[in-house]
Amino acid sequence: MQLFYRLISHSLLVSLFAFVIYLPSLHALSPQEQVMKLTSDAERGSLSAEIELGARYMTGDGVPRDPTAAAHWYEKAAQRGEPNAQNQIGYFYQSGIGVPKDLSRAMHWYQLSAASGDASAIVNIGVLYVIGMGVKKDVPYAVSLFENAVRKGNGTAAAYLGDIYYFGLLGSVDLTSAEKWFETGARMHDPIATYNLGSLFSVDSRHPHDPHKAVQLMRRSSTCGYVPAMHSLALLLINHPQEEQTSGEVRSLLETSAGAGEWKSSVLLGILARDGKQEPIDNRTADYHFHVAVLQGGKPAEELLMHDIAKLDGLFDAAQRDAILAEAQAWYTQHSQMKKFIAKDSKAQKLFPLPDDTDAIHDAFLTGQTAHSTAKEAPCTGES
Repeated sequence: MQLFYRLISHSLLVSLFAFVIYLPSLHALSPQEQVMKLTSDAERGSLSAEIELGARYMTGDGVPRDPTAAAHWYEKAAQRGEPNAQNQIGYFYQSGIGVPKDLSRAMHWYQLSAASGDASAIVNIGVLYVIGMGVKKDVPYAVSLFENAVRKGNGTAAAYLGDIYYFGLLGSVDLTSAEKWFETGARMHDPIATYNLGSLFSVDSRHPHDPHKAVQLMRRSSTCGYVPAMHSLALLLINHPQEEQTSGEVRSLLETSAGAGEWKSSVLLGILARDGKQEPIDNRTADYHFHVAVLQGGKPAEELLMHDIAKLDGLFDAAQRDAILAEAQAWYTQHSQMKKFIAKDSKAQKLFPLPDDTDAIHDAFLTGQTAHSTAKEAPCTGES
């Protein structure tokens, strides 16, 4: 199960005065003009402009992508006491995005954000204690932080609590407690907890399987933009064609998750083309998707697919093979950034973009060793 912090958007309070000033909408401006206006506003002290500039530089929206500039504007907003910006810049310092990696400064910003009541900052602190990153490892203390965050309405904290019991980090595996917390997070519309619960009902050998329920859960998580759920939902629909699905849904899910870096989705696209499942047999398309998967997944993908690729490559002459490889490389160049979330809420994405490195603490939960980084909170408020 992939584990990630999530993003949250924030509310901006607008004061109403007894007079009206006309402010041109950013939507009426070109992206470059929008950035110029935001920069001017931020330099004059606009908190919302500082935050949006940070997001634009992080995502490359209207400007060349520049993590250093993103960190600059987030930190300016954080220095003015904005809790979500404090949480965001804390993650930047934890991961070394646009600033030198500094765990003490990361904790400093997380603590300031948490002191203002930001539940996602409490979760971030809890994860540091789970993996012992910059602090002495203390899983029981992390549990207390996560429980506090759940009480504040953070569903990701429930997902982490489920992970702690699922992986036995308190001493022994407790699937009953894990499922309880995953259910709690799912009721709070957390896509990670929903995905983890769906995994219990679909792939965990220690838990009764219910494909229909798993499809429902994966669809909810997928709708919230969680990429692993998109892949799992597509696989469930392939293996259980009796489940309700729309025409082209499987391909759409796989193309989206493959575009977000999920190499196993590229493998499935290749298998569909190779075997003629849900579409006519197309050896060239199969070969193309398998080559994309190798570019994305490296050695594990290469070892899995080398026999299929050798067989398919043999069907084409040298010029055709070169063309397939060139197309695969061109696609990969355009989709090399891995994502675990595709934000469906444009406001949340605009204000707090998801970090690039989303391999978070999965290995830490599995092995107890320090892992790569964390991700933020990505809200999903859609009804179940």
